[in-house]
Amino acid sequence: MIKEILIGIVIGVANIIPGVSGGTMAVTLGIYDKLIHAVTHILKEFKESIKMLIPILIGAVLGIGVLSFVIKFLFVQFPVQTNFLFIGLIIGGLPIIWNRLKSTNKKVSIGNLIAALAFFALVVGMAMIGEAEGGAADVSLNAVNMIKLFLVGMLASATMIIPGVSGSMVLMIIGYYNTIIDTITLFIKSALSMDMTGIMQGIGVLMPFGIGVLIGIGVIAKLIEIIFVKAPNYAYCAILGLIIASPIAIILMSDLSRYNIISVLTGIVTFAIGYFAARKLAE
Repeated sequence: MIKEILIGIVIGVANIIPGVSGGTMAVTLGIYDKLIHAVTHILKEFKESIKMLIPILIGAVLGIGVLSFVIKFLFVQFPVQTNFLFIGLIIGGLPIIWNRLKSTNKKVSIGNLIAALAFFALVVGMAMIGEAEGGAADVSLNAVNMIKLFLVGMLASATMIIPGVSGSMVLMIIGYYNTIIDTITLFIKSALSMDMTGIMQGIGVLMPFGIGVLIGIGVIAKLIEIIFVKAPNYAYCAILGLIIASPIAIILMSDLSRYNIISVLTGIVTFAIGYFAARKLAE
């Protein structure tokens, strides 16, 4: 269970970092297929699904809620090293995807290569677009904004669950990223200090967003499961393209002026830590 919670923490933290995909982390850590199956069969296989999902969910909540403060600090103080850590986590899982692709027992066709290149271009293109975020979104409590937050939650969940596509990056592009992150941190601080005004304000934003996320995950997970059953070779080629593009997206989304000899050398160390951590967690 501790291992699953740690995996959940990695997935949760990945979902709040622009350019990093929680779906990618799930794939590289070897639990993506099981996670999708647990979500889509939660009613038919309730006990087994809950046993799978609860520790992952606990870890994800810890990663998003508690470690968001730590990650924010690390990205301010050590951005290059933190980026390299997540690149290492991603690269460390590539052998798993390659082995899954080979296990489909089909030759890679031109169509498979096109799928890989198309999704590679999608991630890199989104990273290039997402370098600048617009103004903060209006989340004042009214019916229209609650509907918007619900729809934004569905969109974010769809991108969170698809390997290689960063939900945080999408939120940044549409102007909701800072608003959601600031609301999460404000809600946690308000809960710790028992500030009811801050708690209610946080609930008003996070509840419609969270409901949208949950519904979106259920719908997209079912769609992904169908794709894996009908066209596994195309699915794994597309995921391979998404994952290979992810390190490039992380670099594009970062401040290139922070890169120097020392930061890159120490970044190589954190890359190695991430790589071997991914290999260990995927065992």
